[in-house]
Amino acid sequence: MFTQAAQELSTVRDLLRFTVSRFNDAGLFFGHGSDNAHDEAAYLILHTLNLPLDSLEPYLDAKLLQHEKEEILSLVKRRVTEHIPVAYLTNQAWQGDFDFYVDERVIVPRSFIYELLGDALTPWIEHDELVHRALDLCTGSGCLAIQMAHHYPAAEIDAVDLSLDALEVAAVNVEEYGLESRINLIHTDLFEGLEGTYDLIVSNPPYVDAESVAELPDEYLHEPELALGSGEDGLDATREILLQAAKFLNPRGVLLVEIGHNRDVLEAAYPELPFTWLETSGGDGFVFLLTREQLLGEE
Repeated sequence: MFTQAAQELSTVRDLLRFTVSRFNDAGLFFGHGSDNAHDEAAYLILHTLNLPLDSLEPYLDAKLLQHEKEEILSLVKRRVTEHIPVAYLTNQAWQGDFDFYVDERVIVPRSFIYELLGDALTPWIEHDELVHRALDLCTGSGCLAIQMAHHYPAAEIDAVDLSLDALEVAAVNVEEYGLESRINLIHTDLFEGLEGTYDLIVSNPPYVDAESVAELPDEYLHEPELALGSGEDGLDATREILLQAAKFLNPRGVLLVEIGHNRDVLEAAYPELPFTWLETSGGDGFVFLLTREQLLGEE
């Protein structure tokens, strides 16, 4: 089928139709940058042709060179047969206006935390310039650390990960954004070996429970298992963060953690903590905020 497509299809429109059909026929899971076959097909084609990602219409009837068709179709075939997330095929993932290099050494960025940096935290951080030191736990590709550097121009940022592979990817992104002097990449397990205190700590730690890990779609099996599962109930890493965060926060310092679908389990485990659940594009049950004083029971 793919050989025939390379011979008979000629325009972007042809390739788009063929790709959408193949994606739908394969029953792919969409959750790594788009949520439907058409949008993912359009992105894959435009990216491969080095065309603006928001300008499909002007190019729909453009004829493609043979090698362009073959390059697109080779990626479509891998997406269909191997269920590889499209971000790994293009080595690119977007969060808002930021794009990042990614490969299978890191999970594909999709944290809601990026939506909450800056203005969304003004009830707790009155001015962005008040953040002088910040910490990104489980930084992965470095995407949140880089966006923190953008929102908090006075901040020096420590970006921590247990995976050396992930830190190699993060280093690519930090260099791409010219932030080597402001973002320190640190190989350690959560807070182990860290010194000093921070005005803001964010974390998108592993949080998938054991039952859900076993049922993940094939696309997620290409991501590092270390970055997904966290014990039987998915809260092992979060427990450690809650245990230690207060001593690494400055007075009035803020902790921001994403925990997936574990809100009910977390609240039942820590009835004494006054979690603030922040509104994101996915709802208000995925990211919690606590201040240093709340973690210490002082307010």
